Amino acid sequence: MHFYRPLSPIQAMTFDLDDTLYDNHPVIDKTEEEVLRFVREYDLRFNHFTNDDLYTFRNIVADQEPEICHDITRWRWLSSKMMFCHYGYSREDAQKGADDIMAHFTYWRNQIDVPLETHQILTQLAEKLPLVAITNGNAEPDACGLGQYFQFVLKAGPDGRSKPYCDMYRLAAQKLELEPHAILHVGDNLLTDVEGAIRSGMQACWINSDNRTLMEEKDVRLLPHVEICRLASLLSLV
Repeated sequence: MHFYRPLSPIQAMTFDLDDTLYDNHPVIDKTEEEVLRFVREYDLRFNHFTNDDLYTFRNIVADQEPEICHDITRWRWLSSKMMFCHYGYSREDAQKGADDIMAHFTYWRNQIDVPLETHQILTQLAEKLPLVAITNGNAEPDACGLGQYFQFVLKAGPDGRSKPYCDMYRLAAQKLELEPHAILHVGDNLLTDVEGAIRSGMQACWINSDNRTLMEEKDVRLLPHVEICRLASLLSLV
């Protein structure tokens, strides 16, 4: 554990999800594989598709709606709908197709291998103070066994612009009825989590599970209050 700034008393903690509470890479890779298989089987005209073909429609949607980057779930749905429309589906059938893809995506997206240690640490922390999840992603804490630990979950899109924008951080403080400086945000990303939290008035904990060197990281513009390599270290802060 390394301290870079003085810590004020912590009255609540907010957590990033992906790559903070679990390794997100395996589930994303598996999900993309399963979604592509589903699309290929949905219509014979799609059986030659690659992920690049799917991303072509995502790029078109992003060009048309630049702010869609703050809601990646809707972005994926709109991209799927555009794909079906491009291939001559009616509006209703395109919407149904997009819904079918998203249902398949949601199932696989939440087949997350959450480490036992994460459950143990969150259980102990939740007995001491309120916990909140703040995510730019589309994992569902209730579906992957994490929902029980959080007072509430904030998601980019429905709950504001994605981190590092201050929207969700400020909303969390408002809903907790706490001053931001009384909240410690925990995350793996030095831009979206550390800089975003600090610019919102919160304290920031960088979880460095890959043993990176802070001063060699290209995204370092603001130092965290504290750096840890294991979630268990949080228990000593409360």
